[in-house]
Formats: sequence, C-alpha cells, structure tokens
Amino acid sequence: MSDTTPHSSSSPNPPPSPETHVIDYRAAEQLLAARDPRGAVKLLDSVIAAHPENTAARLLRARAFFAAAQLRPAELEFELVLEREPDNAFAHFALARTYQRSGRHEQARKHFRLAAALDPQPEYMAAARFED
Repeated sequence: MSDTTPHSSSSPNPPPSPETHVIDYRAAEQLLAARDPRGAVKLLDSVIAAHPENTAARLLRARAFFAAAQLRPAELEFELVLEREPDNAFAHFALARTYQRSGRHEQARKHFRLAAALDPQPEYMAAARFED
C-alpha cells in the first residue's frame, strides 16, 4: 500500500527558492533606498550565501555596508566585485569613497581616477581631481 499523504517537514518554512532570492534582492534595494542599510544587509546575506558568485548582490551589499558606516566590510565587498569586474567604474568610485571615509586618501585617489578613466561622468571626473 502506497502512502499518498504529503510528508510534513520538520521545519515550518520551506528552503528558499531562486524566486525568494530575487524577491529578497529587490526588497534589499527598497530597504537601502528607504535608508535601512542594516535591513538590506540582512536580506542580502541569505542571497549571497546561496549565490556567492552574484556580483550584483555583492555590490548592493557593499553599498549597504557603506551606508551603515561599516567601512571594512564595504571595502572587502567592493574589492571582491572589482576582482570579478575590474572595469566596473561605479565599484571603483564607491571603493574610493570608502577609502576616503577611512582617511586613506592616496588609495581613494587611485580608485577615483580609475572610475573617471572608465566612465568620465562629471561626478567621477570631479572626484578624480586630475589637476592636482
């Protein structure tokens, strides 16, 4: 006789699905926009645990760490993004801002200039201070 009744799980919540991770990523974007970077980090931790190769999630988590003034974790995430995408102008710019906030001005200048060289938008060009 076969058992056709569904088996109950010992945990009340099913494991997260890829759709759950997309929802969490989008919710983290909204939390960061609403100035809740710690809430964003919390959501992104599970997304990154399931998809450590996801550069977009890592970049968003780096931004959230920066917004929460967690500069060392932000620095590590921005550096990881740049290892994977060395031509990411925004990541160079954001890493430079992180270095600047940490008082590491020479490192900041290098990444401001890389950002401006990769994407000469006005904000990056002004931060690069090529005339100095």
